[in-house]
Amino acid sequence: MLKINGQRLWNSLMELAEIGGTPLGGVKRVTCTDEDRRGREWFTKQVTALGCTVDIDPMGNMFARRPGKNNSLDPVMMGSHLDSQPTGGKFDGAYGVLAGLEVLRTLTDQNIITEHPLELVSWTNEEGARFSPAMIGSGVFIGEFSLEYAYGREDIDGFKQGDELKRIGYIGTSPLGERKFAAAFELHIEQGPILELEGKQIGVVGGVQGIRWYDLVLTGEETHSGTCPMSYRRDPVLACTSLIDKIYALADKHGEQARVTLARIVPSPNVRNTVPGTLLITIDFRHPDPDVLAAMDADLHAIVAEGDPRGRVQVSVEQIWYSPPVVFAPVCVDAVRSGAAELGYSTIEMYSGAGHDSVYISKVAPTSMIFIPCKDGLSHNERESITPEDAANGANVLLHAVLKLAQGGSM
Repeated sequence: MLKINGQRLWNSLMELAEIGGTPLGGVKRVTCTDEDRRGREWFTKQVTALGCTVDIDPMGNMFARRPGKNNSLDPVMMGSHLDSQPTGGKFDGAYGVLAGLEVLRTLTDQNIITEHPLELVSWTNEEGARFSPAMIGSGVFIGEFSLEYAYGREDIDGFKQGDELKRIGYIGTSPLGERKFAAAFELHIEQGPILELEGKQIGVVGGVQGIRWYDLVLTGEETHSGTCPMSYRRDPVLACTSLIDKIYALADKHGEQARVTLARIVPSPNVRNTVPGTLLITIDFRHPDPDVLAAMDADLHAIVAEGDPRGRVQVSVEQIWYSPPVVFAPVCVDAVRSGAAELGYSTIEMYSGAGHDSVYISKVAPTSMIFIPCKDGLSHNERESITPEDAANGANVLLHAVLKLAQGGSM
């Protein structure tokens, strides 16, 4: 059975990881930095050595094209991203791009020309670590964001994304968003512990969880921490304790796939000897079923309507972002599932808990994702780790899924 060269894939992963490598074994290849530019140059060198042409659009998205037997057909796409977190790991994003590179190398070794052309894509600024929001390259590609909006995003030092793309030489001229894909596949480390805990080799990803973000604000009254008796205080921190318990209880109420996270709890003023006047709590809800996510939203608003049991603090909530659940195309999910079965790999059906470029690409092309295990589910961390065997397994599934559709499989 046709398989990729696992050692060559691993060597490429380690070679790329030297660009922006950190002393703790991770990478710092943040978007639109010199390290990002060097990573892009390395990528270009690898794909052009295989005879691919490289197009770059005005958002800096890179498209390496391998011709097929019938180049009038839309290409089958593989891809992910090369940018990292400031203290990121070697594999988040980069693994999906380099596994696609290894697929192209394997087809070249075997003199296999697919019916459809193939394209390997590296999307700009998936992480959103320097310029918010995340996934902006693929978002601009599908029209979710305007190019002007993307160019105007500023980092904490006031540098604009458009200026920095120009500085590193990656504002391209390929028409923005005009490319069509017959199918799209993104291979990624899971970034969670499920595959490892379940002892499975491959995650067959059927979609991406929906996300709702909120700002919960409790408003009381500032006062001196020493002179004001407890019984007179309008303390939002005291009031939040019962609310937090109720909000976290929604995870149990709505089942195993529900996710509830309260990540920032910020009193104001943040002073040791002053009772805060306000308290901001950020809330993150996730679930793959839009109806369940809507029920969680309704429950949250009911909790807020009940307010402070003591009646001393005002409670309000504002939804600041909603990303609906994504269901991937059955034809692509089936290609992943059948590829893993042919290779004899153990699988589990799952949803992605994190956002990926495939969220946007699924709006314009049949799409699916493939997950492999990562040690302890750790990602966005310099200690992020996968095994060479798992890396090869995922790339083999990608190879067979792509071949199934690129050779004229039903779409």
